[in-house]
Amino acid sequence: MTSPTRVCFQLQVRPEMLDEYLARHSPVWPEMLAEIAASGRRNYSLFLGDGGTLVGYYETDDDEAAQAYLAASEVAGRWESEMARFFVGLDGRPDQAATPLTEVFNLADQLSAASTETAESE
Repeated sequence: MTSPTRVCFQLQVRPEMLDEYLARHSPVWPEMLAEIAASGRRNYSLFLGDGGTLVGYYETDDDEAAQAYLAASEVAGRWESEMARFFVGLDGRPDQAATPLTEVFNLADQLSAASTETAESE
């Protein structure tokens, strides 16, 4: 079985718009939730840090296909158009222009590798 692709990204929410941004996500439009799921993204979370630093995470089997699906979605286009004003220094749709973060550690991957090495050395 192939492991899912883990995607993490960062955006900067305008500090003066934090309250409205949070309100807009509680809850997200049901049709947008359905589009995210239909795109193949799962285990999707957003985390908000000090000063409006926003970190997002999701898993998918095919990130290119998920990106393409959402890029073509009328619902996602409307949502992202409305969300764009909340972000600092963003050129384009938030779901397409967020800064990707590089994964440097994953517990499950390292535990799996360690158990494989142990089994091979026995």
